[in-house]
Amino acid sequence: MAVKPVVLALSRSGEAVAHRVARDLGAALHGREGRVDHADAWFPDALAHVRDLFAAGVPVVGVCASGILIRAVAPLLCEKRVEPPVLSVSDDGSVVVPLLGGHRGANRLAARIAEGLGAQAAVTTAGDVAMGVALDAPPEGYRLANPEDAKAAMASMLAGEGVRVIGEDILGIGGDVHGQVELVVSEAPEAGDAKRLVYHPQRFVLGLGCARNCDPAQMWALAEATLAEAGIAPGAVACVASIDLKADEPAINAVAARLGVPLRLFDAGTLEAEAGRLANPSEVVFAEVGCHGVAEGAVLAAGTELAVEKRKSANATCALGRADQPIVAMPGRARGRLSVVGIGPGQASWRTPEASRLIAEADELVGYGLYIDLLGPLAAGKARSDFPLGGEEARCRHALERAGEGRNVALVCSGDAGIYAMGALVFELLDRGTQAQGVSDAARRVEVVCSPGVSALQGAAARAGAPLGHDFCTISLSDLLTPREDILRRLRAAAEGDFVIAFYNPVSRTRRTLLAEARDILLAHRPGDTPVMLATSLGRSEEHLRYRRLDALEVDEVDMLTVVLVGSSQSRLAELGEGARMFTPRGYARKIDGDLAAGGTT
Repeated sequence: MAVKPVVLALSRSGEAVAHRVARDLGAALHGREGRVDHADAWFPDALAHVRDLFAAGVPVVGVCASGILIRAVAPLLCEKRVEPPVLSVSDDGSVVVPLLGGHRGANRLAARIAEGLGAQAAVTTAGDVAMGVALDAPPEGYRLANPEDAKAAMASMLAGEGVRVIGEDILGIGGDVHGQVELVVSEAPEAGDAKRLVYHPQRFVLGLGCARNCDPAQMWALAEATLAEAGIAPGAVACVASIDLKADEPAINAVAARLGVPLRLFDAGTLEAEAGRLANPSEVVFAEVGCHGVAEGAVLAAGTELAVEKRKSANATCALGRADQPIVAMPGRARGRLSVVGIGPGQASWRTPEASRLIAEADELVGYGLYIDLLGPLAAGKARSDFPLGGEEARCRHALERAGEGRNVALVCSGDAGIYAMGALVFELLDRGTQAQGVSDAARRVEVVCSPGVSALQGAAARAGAPLGHDFCTISLSDLLTPREDILRRLRAAAEGDFVIAFYNPVSRTRRTLLAEARDILLAHRPGDTPVMLATSLGRSEEHLRYRRLDALEVDEVDMLTVVLVGSSQSRLAELGEGARMFTPRGYARKIDGDLAAGGTT
């Protein structure tokens, strides 16, 4: 989905303008806590919030001084082709300044805001200033085939070489028949270079069908041949279409990915409604999937007219449909995606940009309510399904089934989603198949994306210093899902192996003895003064850190929000000016001593 912009109000002096902009754009308004009276969501720190939105790929419109936005995003600037638009609007609404992303929609957004406010858009990109166009940002529904040449072409135009338009004048530039820079608009494959930019109107739908596990190379070869036969450039394809039973078909998804277009899906009933218009209906296909044609049916269901009838290879079929106008509103439904994201222990600065981006792109958030709340303004305005602790299986099943309906869903976990979190359960449900304890066929066809997060283990270790400098392991002390005897067996093995150990789920309201047993097992294998770190509510305002000796560890000091880090026999505390820091030597001192004994130097 296209990520909607967010409008920021930082002060009451600009609040009225911010509300006008948000209303005109249909965007959410985020307000600074204590500085703004009304908002859809609140944030305490403007710089951190802007940085978080920018990292997530969210366009930002700040009603504030430009410098605030510049300072916020400066550490993240790297590649202008992927950075989202960032715009500032003066408090009085008289000036709109696109700061970043001019060729990714910021200039158009600035013009739209300025029109709504009766303001001046301070556009500074050369092409927009001199000619009112950005050559690498064609109108929606058109694709530039050679964007790498746009800069050189604009430089030639600005040098007075003139421009000649061949085909539709999509940029409204006029042009001159003697111009040396050509802007070509064509459905056909055309060569481009530094003085010849080629734009393709995306009027075509590529309908695909295949046998299960068709070779992706075979499918791509058939798609290429079909386009070549029709004289149509790959860039003129708006989407790939097929039956929903093929949502997870690698070959079909590979074609969509190579073309850089979405995959759109239709159920058998929708495709069968087009049976009377098929050029090549098939009873065999009907018996297999419930409609008389997949490739041809898909292009017809997409609202296009059949331009190339079904073409076949050994295991694949392909058809091509054409619309009168470029296709902007995508037909059918998406495949559906479930992003399993770990948001870290809680604070936004420990959340990865990838996790923030997947959350920003999601249509719906699913998770334990506290974890979704920790997202703050990033979750504002999104559909959300909150589940209590203990509802883990229902939570994962709901997320999969919603994605199976074609939605983009983010399953929100704390820490890393693959470490004692929902990642494993998602794949367990998928592995069960469609039995009573599994999920539907539609859910099993969704795209599942797993995004790494900062685990509580890593957060605690960073706060401690470097306790994981040598071999370590993690053990959950919860016997809710793991037999108690298995936990004790693992404890004895880890103690004998002299691992640094991170204990997850150390206690609960009713489970108070396993941590004490773990302490006693470890004391049989390592000194009583072995350092232990207790880290509670990591990354949150109530974070509480303290060190103890292993022989002085008390169960009552620990709660469900505490990670317990127990050092190995080699771990120790370094008393520094800022306080004690825990570390586990890797063995460099022994290496240096060995080098010196052998006559080496350090």
